[in-house]
Amino acid sequence: MTAVGIVGTGRAGLGLALALADAGLTVKLHGRRGKHVPPPLSLSWGGPAPWLDQVELVLLAVRDDAVADAAAELGASGSVSSRHVVLHLSGLLDETPLAVLRSTGAALGSFHPLQAIARPEDARARLRGAVAALTGDERACAAGVDLARALGMRPVRVAGTGKAAYHAAAVIASNYLVVIAAAAERLMAEAGIERDAARQGIATLIEGTVANVRDAGPDALTGPIARGDVDTVRAHLTVLPADLADLYRALGRATLGLATLEESTRAQMQALLADPTLTAPAAR
Repeated sequence: MTAVGIVGTGRAGLGLALALADAGLTVKLHGRRGKHVPPPLSLSWGGPAPWLDQVELVLLAVRDDAVADAAAELGASGSVSSRHVVLHLSGLLDETPLAVLRSTGAALGSFHPLQAIARPEDARARLRGAVAALTGDERACAAGVDLARALGMRPVRVAGTGKAAYHAAAVIASNYLVVIAAAAERLMAEAGIERDAARQGIATLIEGTVANVRDAGPDALTGPIARGDVDTVRAHLTVLPADLADLYRALGRATLGLATLEESTRAQMQALLADPTLTAPAAR
């Protein structure tokens, strides 16, 4: 594999394009007119991608609800054949939205980088060591393995029926972590800590927790619920505004599932986490 074509210039598409170019591959990019792309990338736009006869691997870096339309446009071009492998980047979808291309003989599948790419220029470093989830037929998955290895990623194969659970796991680990960090930052600010210091402190704490999780998984759990510190949990709930108290309770119930506690302590914790009256006064 020496050349890859990418349809789509969002953060994922542009990030992959930069990472693959850094890895020494030729990258062809097709997307919106007027979109700025940094060198060494160049962009084509309008109509079907003009470079389909120059690549064997095509990545559809578009929104989930646009994958089927992008595949249909490829099919309508008449330039996709059995020499091609077409992979989309959705974490949720299997190869079904690419079915319109089945008659071309192209190999069809998906390649999902299990990594959050906020800035495309950081993609190469962020992708190195990350998991790449693959679905599709054998030739598509083999191409996905080659692509993952070119980027220094770890390829894993996911059954199509498992994609929803896989993607939900990714959302919990990534998107919801951002929500939790924002909630923590808000509480730090309410405690009188300057925002920049709060953000740095929370980020450092998260980094330490991630290192612990990497080493020990669920056994890395610490904190008042893991210790059975009922009074601390009560104190937290009495100062939290209603929306964050709801979040704390939901996460606390999940934490109880990991904690090893005496039954009497567990029962007290369950009662606390089920009590909707424990929250900060409305005037707070």
